[in-house]
Amino acid sequence: MQSADVVIIGGGIVGSSIAYHLTAAGCRNVLVLERETHTGKGSTGKSMGGVRAQFSTPVNIQMSLYSIPFYSAFDDLMGHPAGYRPQGYLFMATSDAHMDYLRANYARQVQLGLKTVRLLSGDEIRAMYPQLRGDDIIGGSFCSTDGFVDPYSAMTGFMAKAVGNGAKLQRDCEVTGIDVDADGIAAVETTKGKIATRIAVNAAGAWAAGVAKFVGIDLPVEPLRRMLVPTEPFDEFPHTAPMIIDMSTGFHFRPEGRGFLLAWNDAEETPGFKLNFEPSFIEKILIHAADRVPCFDHVEINPKRAWAGLYEMTPDHHPIIGPAPGVRGLFFANGFSGHGVMHAPATGKLTADLILKGTSEIIDDPRAFALERFAEGRMIHETAVL
Repeated sequence: MQSADVVIIGGGIVGSSIAYHLTAAGCRNVLVLERETHTGKGSTGKSMGGVRAQFSTPVNIQMSLYSIPFYSAFDDLMGHPAGYRPQGYLFMATSDAHMDYLRANYARQVQLGLKTVRLLSGDEIRAMYPQLRGDDIIGGSFCSTDGFVDPYSAMTGFMAKAVGNGAKLQRDCEVTGIDVDADGIAAVETTKGKIATRIAVNAAGAWAAGVAKFVGIDLPVEPLRRMLVPTEPFDEFPHTAPMIIDMSTGFHFRPEGRGFLLAWNDAEETPGFKLNFEPSFIEKILIHAADRVPCFDHVEINPKRAWAGLYEMTPDHHPIIGPAPGVRGLFFANGFSGHGVMHAPATGKLTADLILKGTSEIIDDPRAFALERFAEGRMIHETAVL
């Protein structure tokens, strides 16, 4: 029977980062199982690739304060490009309530050590981007180290380095069960045979709840479709622009190639494994796009280039990271609610630390993301969710 010290279920960017951080810490007998024939076919390859530290909760800010510098140094660390572009995130407030919210977030971010964030007036934003309809913009916040990465390339870099350190990747290998004995995790059953192990990590993304059910745990992670619309080449808005978020509608966009990538979260979307792109979404998002950026009124869209991916949502929009209650040797790294790519470096480090040391210095409270928080009534409420 095949064996490994640690079996990671899921070879996307989170699983790849965990494999890297484990092997970098000296745990070399790591096996990553990927059910698809290629890694990145789940949520990783469909991500918008945004990375930001402009969050409202200390734990998310701290996760970003590890992850973004990591992405900045990624190419040298991994010998592979992450495609990190520090073009920033610009949140635009259109009400006093929005602006008060940004001020409170700003104070928290600065207190935790973020030095590259600043508040802007409406006039400053209008001067920066006169192409925007700015009559209702009263201010905003901008962080110059926020930006974008190439999720697929970053995932590839993490995995290549992990494999170089001794990890193994097994593709086209679906997990069909998890064996437990008196000492906890005993083996992982797959379509290619059983693997003996005492430590397994659930990094299965939107499919994590199904993996947790193998050991009788109800994991509060459900899939929610998010759709992205790339434009055709368009030069009437600067390609040096940051991710721009219209807080009045939630519409946001960023440069992508010679065009732009448009995003908006439809409040009518319902949970489920819906991987198809809905063509009617294009008209909805273009209404918001043209309203905030009038020149987008005549931007060209090819529906065949648009796509849908899955967020893995938890009730409080924060991940579940850490040991499974009642099942020794099982660890969770799930439920990132759209922040999996941006927090993949910190997640890898935090998870590896918890496996190898039982604690971590990545965040103030290493138990903050524990599954038990839901039963204990200590949910974390992140309001800066896109």
